[in-house]
Amino acid sequence: MSFRRALALAACGLAGGSALFSAVAVSKQPARGDAEPRPGSSAAAPPAPAAPQGLLLLPPAASCPPGPGWIERPAGGGGFWDSNWDRCCLNCPFQCFGCVELRQASWVLKFLSLCSLPQMLFRTHRSRREPLALINLKKKNEETGEEELSSRLEHCRARATRHIFLIRHSQYNLDGRADKDRTLTPLGREQAELTGHRLASLGLKFNQIIHSSMTRATETTEIISKYLPGVKKISTDLLREGAPIEPDPPVSHWKPEAVQYYEDGARIEAAFRNFIHRADVKQEEDSYEIFVCHANVIRYIVCRALQFPPEGWLRMSLNNGSITHLVIRPNGRVALRTLGDTGFMPPDKITRT
Repeated sequence: MSFRRALALAACGLAGGSALFSAVAVSKQPARGDAEPRPGSSAAAPPAPAAPQGLLLLPPAASCPPGPGWIERPAGGGGFWDSNWDRCCLNCPFQCFGCVELRQASWVLKFLSLCSLPQMLFRTHRSRREPLALINLKKKNEETGEEELSSRLEHCRARATRHIFLIRHSQYNLDGRADKDRTLTPLGREQAELTGHRLASLGLKFNQIIHSSMTRATETTEIISKYLPGVKKISTDLLREGAPIEPDPPVSHWKPEAVQYYEDGARIEAAFRNFIHRADVKQEEDSYEIFVCHANVIRYIVCRALQFPPEGWLRMSLNNGSITHLVIRPNGRVALRTLGDTGFMPPDKITRT
């Protein structure tokens, strides 16, 4: 998505709201890392951060809360965990424009986080899974009373646990020009055999294998599936490798074109929202699902699922054929059981290419 389009989306949302700004194109993002004071702090408020070069921001002070909504602790304590993290965007006012793309314009988000628009964009999406988000509490209390409300909430509450196994593809031929030429190496095929054997040894009843449509992931899946007969396989383009979001801190050895973050980032975020969530209300038994994809995708998904800053995805490293195990409880809590496990492989079979 172009920079001008991101501005247009932001302006559309703010035009009828409580903030006003004027902007022109900028060439880079503002500096990061300046911490904001917590609401209620006795320390004197620091001066407002300067706008990026070429950008003029004019928000009315009265419309701005003390700090961004996403950095405030929920009422009653409990830390920063958002229990409604697996919300959907079905009612997002920017769905037709792609609100995921808007989120990629980080400096726009930093400005929007100071005003009331983020509460509409990212906090009021109706979830398909959080019980309290499925019911009009005021209406139910008035018409049926609290006892009936509790019963309705129980019907909307998930009961099963989802086990997500994220498998990185095995070693592949780096010299291939096209994706079809980037097939697994002999060592890569051995790694896939070892990964398949390890998964089978867990004694779990796997429900499905969803894999990236790229050649190296497809070949890895074919080998693994030999050890899991009868488990259905599904191919998807959403899990293809890409650049999910600009890493922080930046690295010198990997610098894709800026446009790649917008193209790949929206797709990989869509994969996260589509596949990583708590169990459906109708699901009665725990499920065990395998996703065969790529290092960048897996690391981004782990950060998003644990509600860590997604920009930190490149601080982790994953071996070929490794197993990452996420657990999503019915209440939405997420736990990381293993990250990049290759302890089942002999040392001379472990690679990270």
